[in-house]
Amino acid sequence: MPNEMARSKKARRPRRGPREPREDPARNELISRSLESAQQCLLQQDYGTAFVHYLLVLNLAPVLKDFARESFRFTLFKWADELDSLGRIQDLFDCYEQAVELFPADEVIVNSMGEHLFRMGFRDEAAAHFHKALKLRPDFPEAKENFYRVANWLVERWHFLMLNDHGRNRKYQLAIQRAVQEGCSTVLDIGTGTGILGMCAKKAGAREVYACELSKTMYELACEVVSANGMADSIRILHMKSLEMEIPKDIPTRVSLVVTETVDAGLLGEGIIESLIHAWKHLLLPPPNPEEPQSAPSQTGRVIPGGATVFGMAVECQEIRRHHRLCVSAVGGLDLEAVREIRSPVSCSVDADESAEPYTTERLSRLPGGFTALTGPCRMLDIDFNNVQELESLCSRKVMRLRVPVTQEGVVDALAVWFQLHLDQENSISTGPQENTCWEQAIYPVQSLAHCSVKRNDELLLEVSCRDAYLRLCCVAIVRDGQMFHLDSMEEEDYSTVALPNPEVDLCSALASLQTRHDTVSNMFTLECSEIALLNNVNYHNSFRMAVEKLLTSLRSSREMQASEVSSSEPFYMLDVSEGFSVLSLLTARLGQDSGSSLVQAYSSVEKDQHQALLRLLAQSNGVEESALQFWLSHVEDDSAVLQRPASEKLWSAIVLDCIETCGLIRQRLMEKATLARCLLEDGGRIFPERIVIHGLLVESDTLLQESAVQGTDPTLGFNIAPFINQFTVPVHVFLDLSTLECTHLSDPVELFTLDLMNSSANYISRGIRVRVSAPGKVTAVPFWYQIYLDADLTVTTFSQDSHWKQAAVVLQCPLVVNTGDWVQLTIQLHKSSISITAVREEAVAADDATAEEEPVPMDHPQGGLC
Repeated sequence: MPNEMARSKKARRPRRGPREPREDPARNELISRSLESAQQCLLQQDYGTAFVHYLLVLNLAPVLKDFARESFRFTLFKWADELDSLGRIQDLFDCYEQAVELFPADEVIVNSMGEHLFRMGFRDEAAAHFHKALKLRPDFPEAKENFYRVANWLVERWHFLMLNDHGRNRKYQLAIQRAVQEGCSTVLDIGTGTGILGMCAKKAGAREVYACELSKTMYELACEVVSANGMADSIRILHMKSLEMEIPKDIPTRVSLVVTETVDAGLLGEGIIESLIHAWKHLLLPPPNPEEPQSAPSQTGRVIPGGATVFGMAVECQEIRRHHRLCVSAVGGLDLEAVREIRSPVSCSVDADESAEPYTTERLSRLPGGFTALTGPCRMLDIDFNNVQELESLCSRKVMRLRVPVTQEGVVDALAVWFQLHLDQENSISTGPQENTCWEQAIYPVQSLAHCSVKRNDELLLEVSCRDAYLRLCCVAIVRDGQMFHLDSMEEEDYSTVALPNPEVDLCSALASLQTRHDTVSNMFTLECSEIALLNNVNYHNSFRMAVEKLLTSLRSSREMQASEVSSSEPFYMLDVSEGFSVLSLLTARLGQDSGSSLVQAYSSVEKDQHQALLRLLAQSNGVEESALQFWLSHVEDDSAVLQRPASEKLWSAIVLDCIETCGLIRQRLMEKATLARCLLEDGGRIFPERIVIHGLLVESDTLLQESAVQGTDPTLGFNIAPFINQFTVPVHVFLDLSTLECTHLSDPVELFTLDLMNSSANYISRGIRVRVSAPGKVTAVPFWYQIYLDADLTVTTFSQDSHWKQAAVVLQCPLVVNTGDWVQLTIQLHKSSISITAVREEAVAADDATAEEEPVPMDHPQGGLC
């Protein structure tokens, strides 16, 4: 038989190289003309048409991608901003998807798409894009900064605290072990988080374990954790709310045990009541029948935790007061008496706005200035989570009234609430203020028209309810010597005597209230807690007034010298672009009128109708002419372009920038705004503040470590969780109260960095300093705060008891062990508006000064960032 292989080899044609593509003159002409058209459209700022031309060019000629990459990015970003301003959101994301298809490995485009997703509220999707951008380029600072910001939303810091709370973890584990050993063989973990409770059940011997998690990020994290611990095949995790689960669609049969920790500081705020009612009706086996005590646990259902007891007490606390009610009668020369009441959006009163939250949260042990307990702890409520009838009746139950004895004279600023969570008969967890726990306490501010002053042996009349499945607590009256004084009708230091409950009197009072309400409601306003704290900051406003007075004096003097060139009647133009509510524009307008010459035309950028109404009321009561205070956004066509001339031929005399976020970070795009603001100032005009100096110190703080990442190398309850959740560790900790932070100071405060808003040439992006250690320990963090220079002489600090700003801290990835006299080299970098700090201990340095600095690296140009 002939050799087939030999024949085929002989017959095979010589192999040719790759065929050269034929030149297509028409195609090349189209590419050339489209590229030329794209560039022409860019010159004309027709970004939409330019984007279409670039898409055509790069799809027809992929070899041009490297050549056109920068121009394509620029076009995409400009066109996306235009689409965003027009509200064409779907078109915006369609453009980004086309761009990513062309440049799938372009970290800048991927990151930019994430920024738009974040602004639109798609936090999970934004995080995925930031994470992808970091994988493409791990040292990409914009993506790193954005990922850190979104990580705070996706994995809240309390996850780290809970996993570091060994006592809490162990008690949950013991309760689950006991239930499983007693026969609860099928388990559902509602709100699984990292999956730790479900894994405890499986480890204890449960036959079937299911878990559900609503957050996409936490669901994916739980899947990773369960898989890494070898339980992927034995724990089924569902990405959904438990309220949407059905049998047999989602789980095959009813379970005998539900475990959950869907409780917040106010116990019910995460919807545990609704979740458990649904679980008892649709997912759990029926509870044990008292008439059949011998029924097997595997045939009945139960819940861990089994119940809770809620406690509360009245407290006096200046820190709470200044964030929830107006405490001063004047600031910066402005009389505030015309305002009947300013309250925070935290209220349980019957006339509270629908958007009001019933409570806020605080860790009482860390409040600056501390607190005073005015009553003993009072038992407010008992809840049995294993009694579905009780759960169903809870929200419809009549308001319960409690009379609580006053044990200490003072002013009732709030009701503080905590609870004891009864996991089973033997294990419980307390969230009380005296406990070393991961929990904060719920705070119900008292927002009466006058100070709620109490004396020993008074009684507080409290109302407790669970309307809308929230625990609602309200202080309604004081009982003194057999008489009741309702808080909503008390005059300061002059209690009107009202007899104990009388239906006719109450009816008449209610009717009178209805008749007079329309006269007073206009003088009641709601501001955010930080806005109220700012309004209460007398020192800040007085300092600003003095700085503006100095500026106006200087400008008047300059105009007098140029009398022939500048009209003496020309007003000074002032723009306040503070975030949220601010009275600085009104304060400046008032100064202009007080001077008697050269009026000030002040503009405020406040947007909310209520904010504008409040400023108008204060302007009227302070004798400021209506024309002297204007609202800037009604004068500009594009809200995104707030910084522009007051008129085509005019410039600003002063521009107020809001530089520091309440949380303790520099505001995004600050330096970019300052650059634009400088171009809009008249000669001698000023930006307020003109300069910001950042101060910090070295500290050792286990608290900051506990709140920043899962600590230690040992597995949590034997499970490998830390490597997965610690992916969401962020280096900067915000909303700190440094005055009460549990820490050891290891150095004196030092100047870390300076931002000059009036002189761009004085700025830099990197600075190195040497800090001398003053006490032995382990440097775990560098807390920082700001000295804000309104001018060369007048300053305010963000680290003071009357400041509405909090502090922040950079937590070191690798803590440094130091001894007294050692030197630590700090490198501080500013990227956009984010600060990063690295620390290295020097082995031996001969120096006499406490600090020394390296030559700073100049700032080339300001940049924007994620808003």
